[in-house]
Amino acid sequence: MRAVVLEQYGGPEVLTIREVPDPVIGPEDVEVAVVATALNRADLLQRRGLYPGPPMANEIPGMEFAGTVSAVGSAVTRWSVGDPVMGIVGGGAYAEKLTVHERQALPVPTSVPLGDAAAIPEVFLTAFDALVGQGGLTSGRWALVHAGASGVGTAAIQIARAIGARIAVTASAGKLDRCRELGADLGIDYASESFLDAVTEATGGRGVDVVLDVIGGEYTIDNLKALRVGGRLVQVGVMGDQTVELPLGMLLPKRASIIGTVLRARPLEEKVALTQRVEHELLPLFDTGALAPVIDSRYQLDDIAEAQTYMESNANVGKILVDVSPAG
Repeated sequence: MRAVVLEQYGGPEVLTIREVPDPVIGPEDVEVAVVATALNRADLLQRRGLYPGPPMANEIPGMEFAGTVSAVGSAVTRWSVGDPVMGIVGGGAYAEKLTVHERQALPVPTSVPLGDAAAIPEVFLTAFDALVGQGGLTSGRWALVHAGASGVGTAAIQIARAIGARIAVTASAGKLDRCRELGADLGIDYASESFLDAVTEATGGRGVDVVLDVIGGEYTIDNLKALRVGGRLVQVGVMGDQTVELPLGMLLPKRASIIGTVLRARPLEEKVALTQRVEHELLPLFDTGALAPVIDSRYQLDDIAEAQTYMESNANVGKILVDVSPAG
């Protein structure tokens, strides 16, 4: 099969496409013929050697996929050859084939074209887990989400709207209109506005219930100040400075929580539990129109270096897809 292989670390030019052996299917795995994958910030870190993938003969990036089941393991009961599926993996999605545990595969909503479904798994799982699962966001509460025009951000906006919560987002000025179209109640230009002042005013001084942050660094103190009593800061990434001086006394009167989280390193059963919850609570909302994948652009597998260069420019709103093979 053809795959993108990391033979060394560095810039986009190190991404090599070549023939590699097909993945080995386990008894509880399904083999998927990949139609499309999508880019994630972690892919850029992995390419630079800062976020190694799982052990494999060839380090193949890629953390999410959509495709059709092409083979099933001897113990698989849920899926059959030909079924359309999507999901997340620890690595290996930049390839024509991959294997995934049968309970980590998700059905593709009937309303979503198979090639577009690769824009769903990573960002909707991440946003749902951070906001609802760990942040406790419910109807009538407020969330603040940074990088609102990113893949996770655009998913978070839709999830908040679907459950009846209110959401403020930060983004560059040129991306705020799109965030509002998706359902953001408050759009904040991070370059010219104080998000702390904006959410304090919007919430009548009470603060937000949950902050979903991918920046860290200088945002951290104002994130904590923006929380209401009992609020939660959920850190899902660190694009800024990883070191910050934290006044612990600020946490005490607010009874605030700081939660750090990643999906990739979790045990299988935790990933399965989240996958199953998303299947039952979120996937039906795609067919009602309450949720939809947000796709900025798409590239061919041969243009993977160009796709990653574009992601590094921070120009995208939503997901950048990579078409691996034609949909059947």
